[in-house]
Amino acid sequence: MELALVGFPGAGKSTLFRVVTEAAGVATGGSRWGKAQVGVVKVPDPRLTTLAGLFPGCPVVTAEIRLVDFPPPGEGAAKGAGITGELLSMLQRADALVHVVRAFDDTASEKARAPLQAVEEMDAEMVFADLAILERRVKRVDDALKGAKPGERAKLLQEKAFFERVKDDLERAVPVRRQTLSDEERQTLRDFQFLTAKPVLVVFNVDDKRLGGDGLLGPAGLAQHERERAVVICAKLEEELLAMAPEERTEFRASLGVPENARDLVMTAAYDMLDLVTFFTAGEDETRAWPVERGTPAVKAAGKVHSDIQRGFIRAEVVALKDLLACGGFGEVRKRGLLRLEGKGYTVQDADVINYLFNV
Repeated sequence: MELALVGFPGAGKSTLFRVVTEAAGVATGGSRWGKAQVGVVKVPDPRLTTLAGLFPGCPVVTAEIRLVDFPPPGEGAAKGAGITGELLSMLQRADALVHVVRAFDDTASEKARAPLQAVEEMDAEMVFADLAILERRVKRVDDALKGAKPGERAKLLQEKAFFERVKDDLERAVPVRRQTLSDEERQTLRDFQFLTAKPVLVVFNVDDKRLGGDGLLGPAGLAQHERERAVVICAKLEEELLAMAPEERTEFRASLGVPENARDLVMTAAYDMLDLVTFFTAGEDETRAWPVERGTPAVKAAGKVHSDIQRGFIRAEVVALKDLLACGGFGEVRKRGLLRLEGKGYTVQDADVINYLFNV
């Protein structure tokens, strides 16, 4: 899973990137993303550690999230001048966007935006980028209609009406993720990689006096949606805490009433927003966590482990993590009849432990 950091200059986007990646103890650097910085962050999961205890000495592999820090869009906010070209192409590859918003006092900056204004302006940037894609698509449909045969014309008109409806909503500042669309219609739009269709996590970067949220997350603050989340952090404080010894860090957090670090807060919110569940594979060779979207069938989840397993899928041996831990191992699970055999259509549940049987 890849999260793309976006934000206007001065929002603290790169500071948050350093905080999250350095707290996770990972190296960062360039990649296929060009000038962007990339960090691979391991997602903490106490359940994985407990499960690994059944197999002493085996390698343990946590779920990972790629965090990508992009150059900021230009200062042509809300004018369609910011998200174009290479930046647009890179953002389209991400699974979700993390918008870092400056919500701290900055009297030195004359260009500082109010927090909710920054959210609206970034949304406007993305709307303009999506509108440009839609306008090109509608034009291609119009060109096709000029020489269309009678049997093709009805389908093209239906396609045009659909894209015009999406376009009209975008022009009213309704992002694709908030539009009323059927599952089939959303699938039709998937290949276009619209920015406003992507889940968005808004990170309000505040000073330590506003860590309680101060209305940013309340009824008068940012509106919430099933594909949107918002959290409040103080990136500057988090960066200072990294220089402390772990025990001092814990004590200082307690004194401020900030028990959760920015890395865990952002990763947890991203998991929730993307509606992910975690299944596990376990044994003497490796114990590992695998994130998948809620509702994923067993055969598709098998592809996360290896494409050969998905192609040669026979069945899945499944046990709930709590049952495996209570039994102390697979031997006792089998004796008690708690190991279920599931087919391709089985929906993977959170905390399933799965052993796949497949043909090579």
